[in-house]
Amino acid sequence: MTGTGARAVRADPAVTPLGGRAGRTPGQRARAAPDGTAPTLHVRCGSDILEALAQAGFQGDYLEISDPLVQGPVPALRSLDAYHDTRATFIATAYGVPEAKARSRLAEQWAALLAADRYDRVVLWFEHDAYDQLILARVLAALHGRRALVGRVTLVLYDPARDGATVGRVRGLGELAPAQLRRLWGRQRAVTPALTAQGVRVWDALRQPDPRALGRLAGGTVPGLATMAPALRRWLQDLPWTTDGLGLTERDLLQTLETAGGTAGTGALFRAYLEHDPQPTLGDAMFGAVLRGLAQGPAPAIGKTPPDADDRRAGWTLTDTGRALLAGTVDWGAVGGLDRWMGGTRLVSGQPVWRWDPALAAPVPDMPTAP
Repeated sequence: MTGTGARAVRADPAVTPLGGRAGRTPGQRARAAPDGTAPTLHVRCGSDILEALAQAGFQGDYLEISDPLVQGPVPALRSLDAYHDTRATFIATAYGVPEAKARSRLAEQWAALLAADRYDRVVLWFEHDAYDQLILARVLAALHGRRALVGRVTLVLYDPARDGATVGRVRGLGELAPAQLRRLWGRQRAVTPALTAQGVRVWDALRQPDPRALGRLAGGTVPGLATMAPALRRWLQDLPWTTDGLGLTERDLLQTLETAGGTAGTGALFRAYLEHDPQPTLGDAMFGAVLRGLAQGPAPAIGKTPPDADDRRAGWTLTDTGRALLAGTVDWGAVGGLDRWMGGTRLVSGQPVWRWDPALAAPVPDMPTAP
């Protein structure tokens, strides 16, 4: 890997140089690089804008931080190795990635972020949904107190309410053309110690077994991060609801199946999710994990056809349990379907679990606890 400007940055397996990527036209190569004034690390929670940044003329290095914190256990562990072990085990189980590969990827990405002070400038590229916002919180928390980086980190945060008219209204950064990314680059702002402190608040709350601290953040505002509280609210709505034990994504999926006559394929269900969810945040692999969750337990809400089909090409059928859930006559937790994590909160049938109360718009316990 080579950096831009006069100072070279040593190679790192998790980092991709933007400058020499294939597919750039002579005109794109000749255009002044927006980041050409200093060695720059671009940090993003996916690879969706890598090619577009290169085509837009950016010359820096690109780091993907892609730990899907919206699903699975996010433990409050002191040991980074133990944290990576926990997350890699989940990623392997949920998405079929070899565990050793998942672990090495997590470790390499995070090591590259922790070595970001090798660069003169670090730019964080994030959007407004929960997938991005939870990872942004972790990244900001990791940068908090890093004196060597003060004044060198900026945030490019796509907010549809703020940027839609100027940049274009899209679901996410990956839908922006190179020219639109250049315009968004012009709207970056400094990452201050006050902003990284907000990342610490969210990151600490996310990892707690009791989600009420996160609920308080979701119910208010997070100073400096206008998109954080709405993203947290939408994510917390995937807790089991007090009404039926289903999260919002699960209930909408069952309703889509019912509307389709009781049977639909994975692709149709995923497209409906992207179209109808108020803030879609799941990719296809994460959506597949939701499908499998509804198909488990002693009384599954949906069935897969054929049973041995690849999830991406399977059909899914609403069961009697699924119909009863939609009718409000049974509770998903009571029929044994719950077995998942949200952040530091474990949700398992047969145990008291945290739920989302739609009337209060807040997490509540199954049974009264001390405040």
